Amino acid sequence: MNIAIVGTGYVGLTTGACFADAGFRVTCCDVDHAVVASLRKGRLHLFEPGLSDLVKRNLEKRRLEFTTNLAEAVRASSIVFVTVGTPRQDDRTGDVEQVLSATAAIARAMDGERIVVIKSTVPVGTTRRVRDMLAAETPHRALVCVNPEFLCEGTAVGDFMRPERVVLGTESEAADRKLRALYEPFMSPNAQIVTMSAASAEVVKYAANAMLASRISLMNGVAQLCANIGADIDEVQLGVGLDSRIGLEYLQAGAGYGGACLPKDVDALAHAMRTHGVEASLVEAVGSVNERQKRALLAMIVERFGEGLSGRVFAVWGLAFKPGTDDMREAPSLATIRGLVERDAKVAAHDPAAMGRAAEILGDAVRYEPTRYDVLAGADALVIHSGWRVYRNPDFSAMRRLMRRPIVFDGRNLYKSAEMARRGFEYHSIGRPHVEAEEVA
Repeated sequence: MNIAIVGTGYVGLTTGACFADAGFRVTCCDVDHAVVASLRKGRLHLFEPGLSDLVKRNLEKRRLEFTTNLAEAVRASSIVFVTVGTPRQDDRTGDVEQVLSATAAIARAMDGERIVVIKSTVPVGTTRRVRDMLAAETPHRALVCVNPEFLCEGTAVGDFMRPERVVLGTESEAADRKLRALYEPFMSPNAQIVTMSAASAEVVKYAANAMLASRISLMNGVAQLCANIGADIDEVQLGVGLDSRIGLEYLQAGAGYGGACLPKDVDALAHAMRTHGVEASLVEAVGSVNERQKRALLAMIVERFGEGLSGRVFAVWGLAFKPGTDDMREAPSLATIRGLVERDAKVAAHDPAAMGRAAEILGDAVRYEPTRYDVLAGADALVIHSGWRVYRNPDFSAMRRLMRRPIVFDGRNLYKSAEMARRGFEYHSIGRPHVEAEEVA
């Protein structure tokens, strides 16, 4: 079975490489000639653990190839996946221009029946538009399906190779049968392939991400309560999460969520609900709470040092919205860093993967250093924004020697408050009692 993938972002590249690794012939298409040229040499334009090795291995086995010629890829394939971006517009809805452009190109290329699979996260009703466009622009039959992706950046390869579930939105028994065969090599005994209508499949992705986001925002609200009354959010999280109806996942309080999915999908679900006459205040509140939470660390810093930060130096550990990725989209670190720079502070930052991406956004307003300790020299405080493993067990004695003041603002609650006090640090975290530094010999 030959497969074409239109779009080589996180979703498209992971999907193509994983299908190729299962033995299928895969051609990935992109309009960016530089990206395609780089991928043909096994050089990725994005950071995703394990993906580079997967791409290189399947290039060598000639099961995976890259091209800018979409027409050839479509004609050589029986199944075409659309994995292009749907960036958030000014009105906070998903922009489907790339999806529709890809659809038009697929229609022009078709020389017979094809299964066209929408894997991009699209606004409700987009699949119907794609189906109508294909019907109008090609005489050949197109079986249009929705196959939402549930990949987490940082673990995308494992998520694809070992899915909990695969959702297929289609009314075509033939398409359902072929797509099930495509995914069968990845299914464990406990995983399920679920078939439903295309409209339901569109809603599934938004509803799932809104549910996850709501857990984070709710616990961040509870964390604020804990901070105000002297409770500890870690203890509350454990007491809540051990309830089997709730569980511990996505209950970690922090400096807010970011990335390409949760913020955009929460807004998209709220927009769809409003458009179709459904009260959306609960979903809207999830996003509003998160936007406030992104400014939580900046508020702590201003409370500690005052509004005037001229001459202050702040070190930042972690720039990407989460560990395991270089994705800076909606990253909470941006709110903190921009707030510091606006107050004339100096910022030095480190991230294992995202410094190049961050520089594209923040420019020379930030100094980027190759190691986590380089940013600490002369710092008035350290601000932690991502829980990379390299930050979890640092040399605290070296940190104290390098910093002007041993003050830490921890947006991911990486350390224990009492232990930080014993090590001589003034430690501020999310939803936990503030601790003053103890004297250290």
